Amino acid sequence: MSRDVVVVGEILVELASDAALSDGVPLTLGVSGDALNAAAASAAAGARTAILTRIADDELGDVIEERLGVLGIDTSLVRRVSGQQGAYVVHADPTGGREFVYLRRGSAGSTIGPDDVAAGGLESVGAVLTSGVTAALSASARAAVVEVANRAACLVYDPNYRPRLTTSEEAAGVLRMLAPRARVVTPAAPGESSVLLDTVDPHQAARILLGLGAEAAVVTRGADGAVVADADGVRDLPAVPAVRLVDQTGAGDSLAGTLTARLVLGDTLDEAVRLGMSAASLVLGGRGGTGLVPSLEQIRAHLAAAM
Repeated sequence: MSRDVVVVGEILVELASDAALSDGVPLTLGVSGDALNAAAASAAAGARTAILTRIADDELGDVIEERLGVLGIDTSLVRRVSGQQGAYVVHADPTGGREFVYLRRGSAGSTIGPDDVAAGGLESVGAVLTSGVTAALSASARAAVVEVANRAACLVYDPNYRPRLTTSEEAAGVLRMLAPRARVVTPAAPGESSVLLDTVDPHQAARILLGLGAEAAVVTRGADGAVVADADGVRDLPAVPAVRLVDQTGAGDSLAGTLTARLVLGDTLDEAVRLGMSAASLVLGGRGGTGLVPSLEQIRAHLAAAM
């Protein structure tokens, strides 16, 4: 199939609990990871979406491929390899302040490399979305992200800074390297912007990214909405309030995936951001990275009700 969007990154098995983690607490198995969450959102937003990754050639790999099919994600760029499937353990996180416990060192997903990207035919894809998480997984994964930037006609980059994976200096270096090649960069403020761009001011962060060469910046601010900047100027877009707050896992990924899909499908940047914020606010009502993946109809209806 021809593809509107390809997301490049790692898929993780999710082991989640409603209670604080301790011996004997039951866990629910799911499928998540920032790349998968974004790909699910892109597909739900109407884009023909594939994910380029590596997963373990075992029973967990079978579970992942089945879930990808349910989510409407093309698996033709998924490579099955021997080795360990990455995972994380968490309990529901309504505040967004909890760190996950990751089981990913040497995972199948972390072995992705530039050869995988070169074989993916990304030059003909409407947009390619990747993240700072992917770049921080390993040296080969970072090289894969660079290869994505060299090949993608339209690159969307989500810095998605994770201090357990990389240093602030390394993450900032990757951002500065990729910004000149990006159609859109989507950092969060004040957390990521203070670390990666040395400012807590979202408007200044957006201007810095334009100065680095990005075509557009979307600086997300949680409940305060987003700052959007491009050749037309810098403007504030109001947040779309959440109906329920159950778990913040995957909300930012959903925004990035929805935004990417809608840009490829012809929406303006502001329209795409508004739909992305609407999708993210709905995701807050589900549990886990892909526990609630709203349809485009639901996203639009929720946005219309909020305006």
